[in-house]
Amino acid sequence: MFRFIYVIMMNVFRAPYMIPKMRYMAQHPEKYSEEQRYQMVTHMIHLMQRSGRISTVYTGAENLPKEGGYIMYPNHQGKYDALGIIASHAATCSLVMDRNKSNGLLVKEFVDLLCGKRMDIKDVRQAMKIILEISEEAAKGKRFILFPEGGYDHNRNTVEDFKAGSFKSAVRAKVPIVPVALIDSYKVFNSFGFGKVTTQVHFLEPIPYEEYQGMNTFEIAALVKSRIEAVIEEKTTGESAKKRED
Repeated sequence: MFRFIYVIMMNVFRAPYMIPKMRYMAQHPEKYSEEQRYQMVTHMIHLMQRSGRISTVYTGAENLPKEGGYIMYPNHQGKYDALGIIASHAATCSLVMDRNKSNGLLVKEFVDLLCGKRMDIKDVRQAMKIILEISEEAAKGKRFILFPEGGYDHNRNTVEDFKAGSFKSAVRAKVPIVPVALIDSYKVFNSFGFGKVTTQVHFLEPIPYEEYQGMNTFEIAALVKSRIEAVIEEKTTGESAKKRED
């Protein structure tokens, strides 16, 4: 949280013109294309990274489907997770977010620019409506980020159980599922330091509909989780071994 406040303070001189511009662009999609609005979001993220001494390395961009819609399912570590993915994802994408957390400073502007989905996890009917909307839009070619853990609670580089219902959108749309492994993302806004921080985003090989069509959503959730855990274990164990050698 301290770094988030620091980043805001370092960019406070930009706020009087950048925030109104972001809001205007979000309110007038007839004037600004999806690509232009996405570029504004990535521009703001890069400013935050630079002023906050944040760097994100990523791998697996070649794994992302070149055509059609898909849904990315990352592990969840903190407030920087979606920003790190978007900064590493060249093509336009949107996200699904807890409605109660979607109206904070800059968060609202980001969600609006991306035409993100605000889900009330306590309202079953509203959540199902959002799932159907995601399915319809993904089937038409849109790309989404959806966090299947639902939230985060100091889990760091460990992965909590994935909610099976999160995968209903992909099943209905019959689109590829892209597991995304996040490492050290929690260090950005959920730690007390101000030093340089490096996070990792790993786009894993997509799971096509043909591969998971015979599975129920609980089995799909377990499969995606296991693939993400394997990459996190490989990367963090390798880094620990390298540090010991050094």
